[in-house]
Amino acid sequence: MFQWLSNWILDGLKHSPEILLFLSLSLGYLIGGIRIGKFQLGGVAGSLLVAVALSVFGVTVDAGVKAVLFALFIYAVGFESGPQFFRSLGVKTLREIFLALFIAVAGFVTVVVLAKLFHLDKGLAAGLAAGGLTQSAIMGTASDALTQLGLSPEELSRLQGNVTIGYAVTYIFGSLGAIIVCVNILPKIMGREINDDAIKAEAEQLHGSLLLGSGQNFALSDVTGRLYRITNKVNQTVESLEKVINGISIERIKRGNRIIEATPETLLKAKDIILVVGHRDAMISATDLLGEEVNSAQGMDVVMNTQDVEMRNTRYVGQNLTQVLSSDEVMKLKHGIYLIAVHRDGQPLPLNNDMVFKLGDVITIYGTDGDLRRVVDRIGAPITKSEKTDWIFHGLGLVVGLIIGLIVIRVSDIPITLGAGGGALLSGLLFGWYRSLHQTVGNIPTGAVQLLKDFGLAGFVAVVGLSSGLQAINTIKDQGLSLFLIGVVVTLLPMLLGIYFGKYVLGYKNSAVFAGALAGSRSANPAFGEVLNKAGNSTPTNSFAITYALANVFLTLLGPLVVAFV
Repeated sequence: MFQWLSNWILDGLKHSPEILLFLSLSLGYLIGGIRIGKFQLGGVAGSLLVAVALSVFGVTVDAGVKAVLFALFIYAVGFESGPQFFRSLGVKTLREIFLALFIAVAGFVTVVVLAKLFHLDKGLAAGLAAGGLTQSAIMGTASDALTQLGLSPEELSRLQGNVTIGYAVTYIFGSLGAIIVCVNILPKIMGREINDDAIKAEAEQLHGSLLLGSGQNFALSDVTGRLYRITNKVNQTVESLEKVINGISIERIKRGNRIIEATPETLLKAKDIILVVGHRDAMISATDLLGEEVNSAQGMDVVMNTQDVEMRNTRYVGQNLTQVLSSDEVMKLKHGIYLIAVHRDGQPLPLNNDMVFKLGDVITIYGTDGDLRRVVDRIGAPITKSEKTDWIFHGLGLVVGLIIGLIVIRVSDIPITLGAGGGALLSGLLFGWYRSLHQTVGNIPTGAVQLLKDFGLAGFVAVVGLSSGLQAINTIKDQGLSLFLIGVVVTLLPMLLGIYFGKYVLGYKNSAVFAGALAGSRSANPAFGEVLNKAGNSTPTNSFAITYALANVFLTLLGPLVVAFV
């Protein structure tokens, strides 16, 4: 009976490998959430370990699934960070270049020294570099370099097989070790927590403004509404009163039991109840001028809305806030409309008199539906908030990224390519930047972006664990732990040296930015995912994007170099 049940389960898993994939995610996040002191493995690393354990079932997941999941993850990361990435490019990125180069050189020296100390052949050494540094492209460049040595077919086959063995044994800890270094060790050496520094960096980007999360609102809103009973300003028109108290608008009037339309020419009479909407500072002065405040009045509720509009009116472009608000056209339009915020490249701008409008700025205005409709077309194009994803835009973005990943440039017979991951990242950055300039296309809800990142990365490492875990376990059984332990050193030593190099030579102060750069320098995508989780925002992404692109080139070059020097 037990044998029959075991065979039934195993046969079912072989036909439905997705069961193990989702089981890896579920148990992985459960284990990853366990905290021992200040150490926490995290969901991505937990999913990897559980997947390795479940690989004993011998169930394989199609490699195409891994490619799709990783493409979704890395594209979403790039799209979310595109505006900030291109804005941050400049002299400051030199330290990311030096860090990526340092990690590549340190990794190369570590592999060569250990290979000579432990008498590893060229194949095992190259596999050690590919797995310990989690750069699969090294396998390809190393295997190609081996074919140039004039070896016999048997020897060439043996060495190329050893590349795969070295990779399989060391890749699992290559991913796990990078997570531990970036998320747990780096903050201790820096003496600063990733989350704290991520919040600090975000505050600096926002010019001191607070970024509200979902469901959050300020206790003291800038625009508010109040009811007043007229006692002072009797027989004045709505228009004249609004001019006396700058920054308010009278939206509704109740006279006795009747609701009266609040036109500019409407005369206000004693005991009229008026609904006044305006900026908080203006409302404070209105109390003394209008009369007593009323708690409530039937029929005086008015629905107000917020609308984002993309600036397209060239008449206002290049003018500062004072010039725009004081223009004749705007003076006629702005009754009942309040400027709440202006965003550029996803970042809020300070609403001071010197702020200059540019094409593509996102203007957030507040008012009744009627007032909003009257104004929106004069500014530009309304940005419709939707829970749907623009897959025309993002499907094209993924296609472009994957095509970029197919491009191979040969330098002295060494193939240089960004690969699918690098291509999807670059495309995500470009499409995210384009979306910031043209807000009417490319919509994707924030929750959808987060799902793509979480599921994409955790699913990717789970597929890696299910596919390579059993081979690594069997190789360790056959050859002992020596190669695995050598791989541990290859994974940890360059990164630890990189932390001290980055801290004392390159001058990294912010641990969130540094952790992103370090993960990218090692092309350690699982580590980057955990860094993002710790940060709680996208602060680490800019530095990661730069070093990740460089690492794809620098680390790929190690394949033929290891073959040449071992």
